[in-house]
Amino acid sequence: MTGDFFFGVFLFLLLRWLALFYNLLAFPRLAPRPTPKGPTASLLVPARNEAENLKRTLPTLLRQGALEVLVLDDGSSDGTARVALDLGGDHPGFRLLEGKPLPPGWTGKNWACWQLAQAARGEVLVFTDADVAWGEGALGGLLWALEGEDLVSVLPRQEVAGPLLAPVPFVMGGLFSFLPYPFLKALRVANGQVLAFRREAYFALGGHEAVRGEVLEDVALARRAGRYGLYLAPRLFAARMYRGYGEMLEGFGKNFLEIHLKNPAILLGSWFYHLALYTLPWAFGRWELGLMGLLERALVQRATGGPLWPALLVPSAPLLLLPVYLRALLPGKRWKGRALP
Repeated sequence: MTGDFFFGVFLFLLLRWLALFYNLLAFPRLAPRPTPKGPTASLLVPARNEAENLKRTLPTLLRQGALEVLVLDDGSSDGTARVALDLGGDHPGFRLLEGKPLPPGWTGKNWACWQLAQAARGEVLVFTDADVAWGEGALGGLLWALEGEDLVSVLPRQEVAGPLLAPVPFVMGGLFSFLPYPFLKALRVANGQVLAFRREAYFALGGHEAVRGEVLEDVALARRAGRYGLYLAPRLFAARMYRGYGEMLEGFGKNFLEIHLKNPAILLGSWFYHLALYTLPWAFGRWELGLMGLLERALVQRATGGPLWPALLVPSAPLLLLPVYLRALLPGKRWKGRALP
């Protein structure tokens, strides 16, 4: 590799450091707050084969003081409904819904969320993935942020178990040092792990029915919404997305092409960009650039509430993600046993 190549790597890393410093100072953060008496909120959980996750997360939702907590069992085969009833059956605001068959042209999550929205009674509709645990004061913080907004999305803390899943915080935290906050907001970046809507705004924009076939439904909804807010909230929310490498491969592989504008050249360029910034400096003895990238990701981990050890594995992340990028190029993507439209 030539000196010019690594000078370019240095410039790209410098841009990431500048974005990181800006976001450390300016990215809005949610703080815990007591749940107010109004507006009333419905916490809505689409669940397909989420029995193990619900054991950890459903109790945290039931403690938030919401009007109701609705779990929709979307054709699970692992006892999701039984676990949900065991945990929430005695709670006055808990309801378990049985999902209807998936219509053509819908993704499973969008169909489940649409059914939940139609069954909900709250003035605020909060969609949260079954793998997201809520901390004390999380709902109060969300409702505070929603004042004056139609939609609020948050970036939770990403929890992983084992080195093969180190790419999860690498991917999910990457935006924090990729672009300054105003650019992220202008692009309507959103995170479907937690989305809070004012009820009237949600149905006015068409809800999940309007984005029924979208894999990146969170971004599609944010782009349809009027007033919108994006917050960092590692103290209030913790997501545990995948339980193994194969699940990560399938999960990230289903949406990486859409994230990269459905353009294979941009997708592969993204992989080489990350390889050049975080792996090749170590391979070619440019330790100063390797440390520059590693420290950048260590600060991202600190800012987003995660442990520091995944940052130490950053040089391996692009290599571990190569199968994900290649899977994203192949047809026939599936998620949780279903073909995507």
